[in-house]
Amino acid sequence: MTNPKGRVITEPSQSTDSKIPATLLQAGAARFWFSVVCTGIGAGVSAIILTRLLEIIQQLAWAGSGTHILDAAEHATAWRHIIVLVGAGFAIGIGQLVLVRLTSGNGIDITSAIWFSAGRLPSVRTLGSALLSVVAVGMGASLGREGAPKQAGAVAANFMSDSQQLSDEQRRLLVACGAGAGMAAAYGVPLGGALFALEVLRGMLALRLVLPALLASLVAAAVSWLVLPNDPTYQIPVVTNPTPALALALLIGPIAGIVAVGYVRAVAFADRNKPSGWKRFVTPVFALGLLGLASIKFPQLLGNGRDLSQLLFNGRITSFRLLILLLILKPAATLICVGSSTPGGLFTPSLTVGALLGGLLGYVCSQFSSAVPMGLCAVVGAGAVLAATTQGPISTIVLMMELAGLDRTILAPLMLSVITATLISRTIEPRSIYDARLTDKEVQERLELREPQNR
Repeated sequence: MTNPKGRVITEPSQSTDSKIPATLLQAGAARFWFSVVCTGIGAGVSAIILTRLLEIIQQLAWAGSGTHILDAAEHATAWRHIIVLVGAGFAIGIGQLVLVRLTSGNGIDITSAIWFSAGRLPSVRTLGSALLSVVAVGMGASLGREGAPKQAGAVAANFMSDSQQLSDEQRRLLVACGAGAGMAAAYGVPLGGALFALEVLRGMLALRLVLPALLASLVAAAVSWLVLPNDPTYQIPVVTNPTPALALALLIGPIAGIVAVGYVRAVAFADRNKPSGWKRFVTPVFALGLLGLASIKFPQLLGNGRDLSQLLFNGRITSFRLLILLLILKPAATLICVGSSTPGGLFTPSLTVGALLGGLLGYVCSQFSSAVPMGLCAVVGAGAVLAATTQGPISTIVLMMELAGLDRTILAPLMLSVITATLISRTIEPRSIYDARLTDKEVQERLELREPQNR
């Protein structure tokens, strides 16, 4: 059926589910599974290209290794901070004006496409946005680098859906799988990428959906490992006694849930107030220039936050004042980037906000007991805020384990914080950071499609 805006909406039903081949013997199964494999390959190749391009841009901009922006920014001159970020603003502004001229209509994010357009995306506009995202993040914008591979994977899925003439329901699933495969390839997280595709993007878990998502993410990650390193994104110190963190999870979880609500609503506000017309050229220059100015004193504000999170996980930031300032400034930097129409992901920045929150709470508690591991509290906080902002508790737990190579000693406090944070945030705010562009009516439509029994 269609809504008043003409978007395609398919209500869950048995006949709809049957369109996803559950076995190799069903009609159209060969075309569908061939599309899944090709989508995984496309997502993997795209992740390799985009990751290498980001590293090259980052190295040229900051004269560093190309992988650690914080070290390079700390040794850069004040003028370099300003020039690089202002230059990034000009690049984004010009790039968006070019995209508007070359493509007709407005862009659409992956979540909206999956739920309200049967997964259809404007390929040129989406790939152009992905390239601009790489430029922005490489030059220091406070956004995630996973946005570009997700978009490229979704475009690959769209292409295969068209070429193989897949049904709307198959396309909808394949686009989610392609986006998840892009994340899987970029971060080397095949299981987490698959669960992210289903739980966060597609909004449901079922055997018929799980197998395609697993295969697409596995293929994408395997392809990326031919070139990109197969190492955890974060290095976590060995924890021998997680009991203090288990107790602190009862504190971190609820606070993280409330913080996540505020963060999601701030993202939604920033997204709703993006500039239009000629302001799309001017606003990124001022916004990123402001970020460059602030980064002279606080270089931790630059990039997606991976380096900052690593410091927090290792317990290497022990200044209460710095923790407080970064907990305010880092999400503010991300919101400024979002509000200026600078393209990029929100996954890693959300994780970093959680790491800052957990590190701060761990620091406060460590003043009363030396047994409190600040680094472990940062890990627990990162998982809690990430789960609450994405509304994906299962995928978050798996992603944290894959991203950081976590062992089972950390699993209990992580799960406890994720459960409590997600429950509280979902009670207050149904949106996730990926629903920011949706109106209240669209959010309600999505909830009804995900959980028709509650209607």
